[in-house]
Amino acid sequence: MDAYPAEVEAMMKRLAGWLSEKDRRRYAAVEAAKLGHGGVEYIARLLACDPKTIRQGLQDLEQPDDPADGRVRKKGADVAR
Repeated sequence: MDAYPAEVEAMMKRLAGWLSEKDRRRYAAVEAAKLGHGGVEYIARLLACDPKTIRQGLQDLEQPDDPADGRVRKKGADVAR
């Protein structure tokens, strides 16, 4: 498996930072699926997420409907103030 060029990796990280938690999980899953063998681990390192998160995203994408429809946590929403 070849790694993405540094410029593409930077854009991927930027995009992932703008997405909701569930969208980040699913974006990471799609990228990992495109890469095939070793993709989950590479994308997990690149986007600083747990490989389990990516595997959950892959499971999400197998569903005909959005299992998390209407449930979107905002960044910092679970942090006590």
